[in-house]
Amino acid sequence: MHSSLLDRLQARGYRLTAQRRVIAQVLEGENVHLTADEVLEKAQALLPEISRATVYSTLQRFSEMGEVRELSLDGRSKRYDPNVVPAHHHLVCDGCGAVFDVAHGIEAPALPTAERRGMMITSAEVVYRGTCAGCT
Repeated sequence: MHSSLLDRLQARGYRLTAQRRVIAQVLEGENVHLTADEVLEKAQALLPEISRATVYSTLQRFSEMGEVRELSLDGRSKRYDPNVVPAHHHLVCDGCGAVFDVAHGIEAPALPTAERRGMMITSAEVVYRGTCAGCT
């Protein structure tokens, strides 16, 4: 079970303006992987005066804080995943672009030392691709 983004921000003592609160509410739930434009659209339905700049800067701030994960899964728009703990991987439909969280506990394959090019590996992501039932 994931913890609420709003709860995590409040626990950190992060100042929640009306705009930040609405953005956190829009990102609530499991398998939420919205683009910034989708966040904007949903946020404007709740708070019509919220601006594109506010949504983009808030998403960037939440990402820098480690409270949302910025994903580049399809080479197009970045998506924002509020479920940062526990770490998990993703399943992407090549047809419609739907994104789903993959069951936690699946380990990414280890990168052989010879392939690391001197880097200290801190994380790895696995993205499974396929075609969902709706697209087949």
